[in-house]
Amino acid sequence: MVNPDGAKLYTRENANQIDLNRDAQNLTQPESKVLRAYFTKVKPDYCYNLHDQRTIFGVADTGKPATVSFLAPSYNENRDVNEVRTKAIKVIVAMNNALQQYISNQVGRFDDSFNINCIGDTFQSMNVPTILIEAGHYQNDYNREETRKYIFIALLSGFVKLFENDIVNNEIEDYLNIPQNKVVFYDFVYKNVKINYDSNKIITNIAVQFKEVLLDNKINFNAFIAKIGNFDDFFGHFEYYAKEAVFSNKTNTFPKIDDKADFYLNNNIKIENGKMKI
Repeated sequence: MVNPDGAKLYTRENANQIDLNRDAQNLTQPESKVLRAYFTKVKPDYCYNLHDQRTIFGVADTGKPATVSFLAPSYNENRDVNEVRTKAIKVIVAMNNALQQYISNQVGRFDDSFNINCIGDTFQSMNVPTILIEAGHYQNDYNREETRKYIFIALLSGFVKLFENDIVNNEIEDYLNIPQNKVVFYDFVYKNVKINYDSNKIITNIAVQFKEVLLDNKINFNAFIAKIGNFDDFFGHFEYYAKEAVFSNKTNTFPKIDDKADFYLNNNIKIENGKMKI
């Protein structure tokens, strides 16, 4: 773990408020220096770059969450594919083939825009095959327990294929055929809601998103209204068709962006912290 202080504080920045995944070239932080020194000492055959991915990501426009996303990072601005990157790509293909048996259509391919300041791009540019894995959302699994299982399956299947030297026939096209992940999800979507706006009744949609907050060493999922209006290209991990049910809240106002997601539909359906209370 490159950033133990950030993990404790539940932030991607370290204790000096530096994003270590943008410090791979300047090496301004002690963690960056330790990682580079260890990389130089070990001379690894492969690097695995493990991240978490927010619930907002889906697999292209399929309506499926991106439970696992892969990337063979670019090593240059042109995003060329050389022998080193090809090795990473072939391992990813093996891992994806294994995962499709369990989470079909829930594996995405992360954007490969080049940023030499990132750890993965740097290691790839230093001629070590590097594989980035993003742990994302599985249905109703906000604590990522199911996702952990699929990350383990991916890693193990990749190791086995490497050990058996059974990746020589995996084609680059198979990697490119993994759908690219895309920002297409909200945590909750309430459709066809009637709101009173300046004495006018409007039928609209309300999207709700969790913000993860560390409180007393526990992660709290606090839901806020993220969008109001038409968002046909987005999905909800939970969706409810309100059938023109009337929105109301404790202040008897219309919904506003960043409001806490506590409200009623027709005064008898209670939404508390984004979730419907039956």
